[in-house]
Amino acid sequence: MSYVTGKTIKTLREKRKLTQKELAEKISVSDKTVSKWETGKGLPDIGIIEELARALGVSIGELLTGEYRENENMSGNMKKVQFYICPVCGNIITSVGSGSFSCCGITLPKQEPEEDDGDHLICIETVDNEYHVWMEHPMNKNHYVSFIAYVTSDSVEVVKLYPEQSISVRFRRKGHGMICAYCNRHGMFRKMV
Repeated sequence: MSYVTGKTIKTLREKRKLTQKELAEKISVSDKTVSKWETGKGLPDIGIIEELARALGVSIGELLTGEYRENENMSGNMKKVQFYICPVCGNIITSVGSGSFSCCGITLPKQEPEEDDGDHLICIETVDNEYHVWMEHPMNKNHYVSFIAYVTSDSVEVVKLYPEQSISVRFRRKGHGMICAYCNRHGMFRKMV
């Protein structure tokens, strides 16, 4: 397991144009304590990691690994949404643009959606003012579709699915976008609507 380094703390502090004293005040420690961390003569207690990450403007995962990314897309279009899925617990994290996310101690890669194929065919039927989405896909404990999402320029709607459940979902039509389906074995597939 990696832990925050003094070099990371110093780099992030300087990037935010904070003095050691200013950072210390934000997290209720002394500036001497911050100095010890940055010179490798001490480590921050695990109990203040979340507070330290917030003060430095990064996620806990970014602070611990020293790998941080800046979001250069300040006004994102929801169609640029990225999905990050935890293979351990199944958490679904969405982000407009790229980011660095971790769950269950794992840094999550962003899912690259592929066009639906014969084994992962996303079927869509328009009924009144809704999209009825379904798939012919195994839904057992070892191989299943974890969720279906409808992404438009201004929204993301996610419906979580579970093994032993049929794949039949309805979304109120909100405009052009895409339907995404995530298979726990083969990744993400999409179909434009």
